[in-house]
Amino acid sequence: MTVELKELGFNVGHRRVGRLMSQNRIQVFRTHKYKATTDSAHNLNVAPNLLDQDFGATGPNQKWAGDITYIWTREGWLYLAVVIDLYSRRVIGWAVSNRLTKNLAIRALQMAINLRRPPKGYIHHTDRGSQYCAHEYQKILRQHDFKVSMSGKGNCWDNAITETFFKTLKAELIWRQTWQTRRQAEVAAFNYINGFYNPRRKHSALGYKSPLAFERKAA
Repeated sequence: MTVELKELGFNVGHRRVGRLMSQNRIQVFRTHKYKATTDSAHNLNVAPNLLDQDFGATGPNQKWAGDITYIWTREGWLYLAVVIDLYSRRVIGWAVSNRLTKNLAIRALQMAINLRRPPKGYIHHTDRGSQYCAHEYQKILRQHDFKVSMSGKGNCWDNAITETFFKTLKAELIWRQTWQTRRQAEVAAFNYINGFYNPRRKHSALGYKSPLAFERKAA
């Protein structure tokens, strides 16, 4: 909030902003507790954890991370899969479905590949859910020479960047209203990712720049 106000020309500090927010009853919307949704009860091959909670990168396309979350609507669950470039925190691939399947994860991955045309040999990290261990998903990774990395069993911290994105999405958008239809939630998620999160939302880890601005600065 302080950074945004300074960019608008207001000479304010953190304490003054905090005081004004308190006086006007403006509160931070707290996230809910983490809930595990990974289906790791399968006999598919699991890759080692090459990422090892090292989320830093010196440039784009060195480390990607993928994950899936859920959004409740009055029609039922809507599942959202994303792929994030860890260098800039930019969402580079995403897909939604009313079913939690491998095809959902594959569509998000293919969007990221089509957008970035990545070089060979970079890390692609996910949890060890059946969607990511599926033969079809792993085949695509092999075709593009990914170094496949997976989280430890039941350890959400191994994929902390995607978990943080999902908590941010839900706190800033999803939990603020009741979604009548899956289509309504899908459109809102699209507008959030492409209209706000990637081009405008600032991250302290990026020097208070948005993902797109951080990538442009590095180019």
